[in-house]
Amino acid sequence: MKKIFIAATKQNDGKTTVSLGLIFNFRDKFKKVAFIKPIGQRYLEEQGIKVDEDSILIEKVTATCQVRCGLKDMSPVAVEKGFTERYISSPDKKSISKQIKKAFNKVGRRQDLVVIEGTGHAGVGSVFDHSNAYVAKLLGSKVIIISSGGIGRPIDEILLNKALFEREGVKVLGVIINKVLPSKFDKINCLVRKGLARKGVDVLGVIPYNPMLSHPTVEQIIEETDFEILCGKESLGSYVSRVMVGAMKPRDAIKYIVNDSLLITPGDREDMITAALGCFRTSDKKELKISGLVLTGNVIPGEPTISLLRNSKIPVLLAKTDTYTAASCVHDLTVKIRPQDKDKIETVIKLVRDNIDFKKILKRI
Repeated sequence: MKKIFIAATKQNDGKTTVSLGLIFNFRDKFKKVAFIKPIGQRYLEEQGIKVDEDSILIEKVTATCQVRCGLKDMSPVAVEKGFTERYISSPDKKSISKQIKKAFNKVGRRQDLVVIEGTGHAGVGSVFDHSNAYVAKLLGSKVIIISSGGIGRPIDEILLNKALFEREGVKVLGVIINKVLPSKFDKINCLVRKGLARKGVDVLGVIPYNPMLSHPTVEQIIEETDFEILCGKESLGSYVSRVMVGAMKPRDAIKYIVNDSLLITPGDREDMITAALGCFRTSDKKELKISGLVLTGNVIPGEPTISLLRNSKIPVLLAKTDTYTAASCVHDLTVKIRPQDKDKIETVIKLVRDNIDFKKILKRI
């Protein structure tokens, strides 16, 4: 059985993106592929148990790759609220190690390849004696480190993380640089390879940034906030490419509206709401289309305006907070790929296939 531990220099560098892409693209080489995220920090309730959301994604979208294992075994340790405090008060390293190894043995039984996804940087989990570096050692896996685009910062962070893995005796296969701006791709691709080669680190791939992968749907915004749905439930799957705050005159604001914009404006700004209605079209995709509206201040417009919004089928959300707070909530969202995001999943598979050296990875594992 082959093993790959997917690590990163920090959260949201793209570990799940790479893991998903590897699983799909390795199916030509391995008949049986399994996945496990030993320690998860963002979990959901699934089948009555706490499971990391990345494990749920992999479990639901990789049926064609014959990833077959129990959902709880794919996510044995969920770091729920109070977990760290309880551990510090009563540490039990052996129990967590046993839990992880037991789950890994179940997941890996009769498999050809196991993709292991870490959480955060190499040191995350040290507070309860299970850093990513230690878990990779515990499972006897070699590591690929993911870092997001740039030159100086990624190289610094990669070397810092590599040192921690090596201290645990874990071999680093190489690194993948993710989310590189297309306008700087050629420059970064060249320099980051030269810079890391000087430090004895091999670059296994450089992946360009695709903004579509970071666009949330209106439904995701609802899930991550306390906004209330007023109308437009049938269009909650619309993607949001730009977030705008409607705080100027409508004729000026219209200039900044692009396709798939989310407009955040006070609920009593009926002039702005009416202007947004004029930008929403369902029949002609060439016209500007608002993805949704967030009305702030817990203010609901008058019935004539609400009636127009219902008829337009624009998703309209109500925020109890002021406009700045509501906009900050949306801006700070962590956008994760979900099983229903088929277009994003297809994009990920192609990005990984086109930009990662699979032959080199196969040779090294």
